[in-house]
Amino acid sequence: MKEVTKDTIKVLLSEEQILKRLDEIAAQINKEFEGESVHLVCILKGSVFITCELARRITLPVTMDFMSVSSYGNETKSSGRVKILKDLDESIEGRNVIVVEDIIDSGRTLAHLLQLLSHREPKKLKLCTLLDKPDRREVEVNVDYIGFKIPDAFVIGYGLDYMQEFRNLPYVGYVE
Repeated sequence: MKEVTKDTIKVLLSEEQILKRLDEIAAQINKEFEGESVHLVCILKGSVFITCELARRITLPVTMDFMSVSSYGNETKSSGRVKILKDLDESIEGRNVIVVEDIIDSGRTLAHLLQLLSHREPKKLKLCTLLDKPDRREVEVNVDYIGFKIPDAFVIGYGLDYMQEFRNLPYVGYVE
């Protein structure tokens, strides 16, 4: 990949588009869980921006926790083995849990993670992602809330990084 600079990044989804879609997802969650509370599980690091913005828009009681998982190790391709780098601090038993992810491509990591979390007996277990790359899917996962379906392109910004940089861009961009 050529050098990534702000000059080589083209906007795919503007901040306005992202925030509008998060408003819509939050409204859907508010309706679906009316009269209840939800527990957001943020998958670190990329989902921090999305989780915070989503939580601000949910009008129900909201709690949050964080997980960090990896299936890549030092490789560029998923090994299929998921390693939990940081587990949840609280039990999810009997709670309405929404796992928040920045992007879903192969589905391997999330399929394993959802199976693991389902064994912890939440009341409901849902999955929310800002970006979905269905063309890259190797393992089917049921995604309950999708921000945007995108083509198979390398994207950065709004939590997504390139070598730990560019997460703070207020939009999702692709490298030309």
